[in-house]
This record gives sequence, structure tokens and C-alpha cells, in this order.
Amino acid sequence: MPSPTTERSIAILGPGLLGGSIAKALRRSSPACEVRIWGRREEAVQAAADQGMADFASTDACAVVKGASLVVFAVPVRSMQSLALTIAGSVADDALVTDVGSVKQCVVETLEPIFGNEPSCFIGSHPMAGSHETGMAAARANLFDGATCLLTPTERTRNGAIERVTAFWSSLGCAPEKILSLPLTTHDRKVARISHMPHAVAFALVRGALQDDPEAVICAGPGFRDATRIAGSDPDLWTGILMENRQAVLDSLQDVSTQLTELVEIIRNNNEEDLRLFLTQARKLQQLIPAAP
Repeated sequence: MPSPTTERSIAILGPGLLGGSIAKALRRSSPACEVRIWGRREEAVQAAADQGMADFASTDACAVVKGASLVVFAVPVRSMQSLALTIAGSVADDALVTDVGSVKQCVVETLEPIFGNEPSCFIGSHPMAGSHETGMAAARANLFDGATCLLTPTERTRNGAIERVTAFWSSLGCAPEKILSLPLTTHDRKVARISHMPHAVAFALVRGALQDDPEAVICAGPGFRDATRIAGSDPDLWTGILMENRQAVLDSLQDVSTQLTELVEIIRNNNEEDLRLFLTQARKLQQLIPAAP
């Protein structure tokens, strides 16, 4: 069981998969911590309250963040700026603000000055945990267990922020040794390769496999399901992510395109030796991927 958080009160902005999972993880590890949830829709707020996920839930974002020692943005990256401008005057002076966004440069450069430029109480976070499923119904307390979490502090980050946000993610179950700090551009480039580009490829893979022959799906087995699972992700969410990190995504897609072109030529030329080498090299690289926690 993770150690309890030392934060007295945590405001979660967004009761979806990640926000709901944060709330449930806090209930598991830190029952003494006050959990406050904001949602745009009254039904979502009521559901969070009915499920016991929050001590206070409201569609009034300013009321939710008032008095909280930690504020977590768990909304799509393109929704963060307007919400930040709304709540900035209600955030306590000693509070820390973070997020769960999959893209960091655009988020940090936008939100950091809103929450005090020199120093700023905002520090970017990106837990490498999630699901192709969406909404509060998919939230679960163990979503972050053993997960990596990437932090993106800058020279403007308030003293002590790294330690506090590290303790927070540890309390949710993230592996302490996997809570890493990265520069903004490094984060976006590396995450494009291991998350954003694979999602884009999965969407393309489903279209390539089924668009001209949808009935081929009757032959699908576990391999096809595994390779295409993330293509079931929310199109609105992923439109924002891919566009906000488009240059790094384009660079990664170009690398995949180069590999596909090479594979096409190998097969076209009926070169069995080169094909075996291509597959062997790919297999060795795949074995670098850590096992699921």
C-alpha cells in the first residue's frame, strides 16, 4: 500500500478516467486527505459525490480549489488555459498546481505564468498510465500502481515543488524510482515516440486493415486486438494531443514511414534473409520494453 499523501486537501479538476482514478487512489491510500472534484456537468459532479469519491464536488471551479493545498488539472490540454485563468485568483498562496497532460511544452509555457512567473507554483506532471476507455466509469484506484510519472520542472518552478509532487504521485502508487524529471522538449519528443506516434499508427492500422474490407474483422484474433486496442481511444482527446505535439509526432511518424518503406521493399524483392534480419532487430528492440507492473 502506498504511503499517505502529506497534502491536506486536493482539488481535482475533471472527474474522467485520470481524475476519477486519482480520487479513488487517494481514498485508498490517504483517507484523511480532503478530496475536492470539479466537473463541467452537474451529472458528473453528482456521480462523483454519490460514489464517495469526493468530500466536496461542484461545477464551480473556484469553490473547488479554494483552500486546497494541491490542484490537479485532469482535463484535455486545450481546456487548461481557460480553466486556469478562471481559478488563478482562488488558489491558495501556499498551494501547488500540477496536471496530467500528455503534452508538456504548450501546457507549461501557458500555465506557468498564470500561477506566478517568478517563481511559479505550477509544475507539469505526466503519469504514464491510462486506458483507451474514457470517463469516470473507467476510473480505478490501482491505475497508477507501479507506473512511471514524468515531471517537467523549469527554472521558474517554486522551491520544494518537485519534492511535493513526487510525494503526491508516490502516494497514488507510482513507483518512486520511476518518477523522473525531464526538460519540456525532451519530454514531448520522447513521449511522441512511445505514446503519441503509436496511437496515431494504431488509428492508421485499423483504417488500413478494415476500411476496404470491414468484414475481415470476423477473422480477428488476440494479436489484432492487442495491436489496435488504443485505436479505441477518444478521437477528440487525441486530436488535441497530436496537434499540440505535431512536430515531434511528425518526426516519429516519418521514422515509422521509413521502416515501413524498407519492409515493403524487402517483401517486394522476395528477400527472405533481409526480412529475417528486419524482424530479428525489431524483436530485440521490443525486448527492451519493461514488463507491465
